[in-house]
Amino acid sequence: MSAFLEISQLTKIYDTPQGPAIIVQDFDLKIAKGEFVCLIGHSGCGKTTVLSMVAGLNDITSGVIVLAGKEVRGPGPDRGMVFQSPCLLPWLTAFENVMLGVDQVYYTASRQDRQDIAQYYLSVVGLSEAMHKRPAELSQGMRQRVGIARAFALSPKMLLLDEPFGMLDSLTRFELQKVLLDLWGRNQKTALMVTHDVDEALYLADRVVMMTNGPEAEVGDILEVHFPRPRDRKAIMDHPDYYPLREYLITFLEERADQRPSVSSKQPPRQADANIIKFTTSPPKDRKASSHQSAGLQDGIQQAEKIPAGTK
Repeated sequence: MSAFLEISQLTKIYDTPQGPAIIVQDFDLKIAKGEFVCLIGHSGCGKTTVLSMVAGLNDITSGVIVLAGKEVRGPGPDRGMVFQSPCLLPWLTAFENVMLGVDQVYYTASRQDRQDIAQYYLSVVGLSEAMHKRPAELSQGMRQRVGIARAFALSPKMLLLDEPFGMLDSLTRFELQKVLLDLWGRNQKTALMVTHDVDEALYLADRVVMMTNGPEAEVGDILEVHFPRPRDRKAIMDHPDYYPLREYLITFLEERADQRPSVSSKQPPRQADANIIKFTTSPPKDRKASSHQSAGLQDGIQQAEKIPAGTK
């Protein structure tokens, strides 16, 4: 695979009164251009730490990150970031918040052209009628739409998302996942997204990267997701490979997240896909919680489809 983003031997160590705290160690990952990759793992394993180092917001202790042939040495507009909290300036309108980045990136363009870019992306995420409101006048879901529009408006080489839907209710989350996929599908920006939600990862990603538990977290396994694009949530959940893939992710998190491949073997993490997973195509009987959760997802999808875009 030709790597657009290459993370090699990435390590992050913090100094503490008790001694060095090794958060991530020897983290290796390659992402192809146009690929959508989700990073999952237990809380505190270092997912956001890895993402922040790719964004250039956190110093690297050792290792290297190369994006589009250039080493990452700090933040830059070539990486668009969507945070869990939108982080909007409260005294500016949604439009003005997006324009802050647009003015920096497209400084040679005319004022009208820059305004057109901001208006376009705010319209695409469903905020045509609300773009001149301040954050306090917007719901949490609408503020997150502004954050998504701001990231895409920069036309970055890569999109970085840190649990962007983690603070939203399920109906709004379903709607914004579709908004994200629709936007991403227009030009297929290379994307790396942190999530705790296995269903979200299967819906969005081409590959799901599973991290081991910290300290000294690393890549534990990688799952290929071959659902066709453009994706329909109901069709994916009805696909015969959906439950085997879902079960594979849950099994890793529950049973194998404590196993570090670099300790048990010198071989790199394997890449699994639906062709090698031998689970049944329906939820195992001892996974009643998972089955119930998926039934709730189906109900949520039906409710979300009834809600007009941009109302949350």
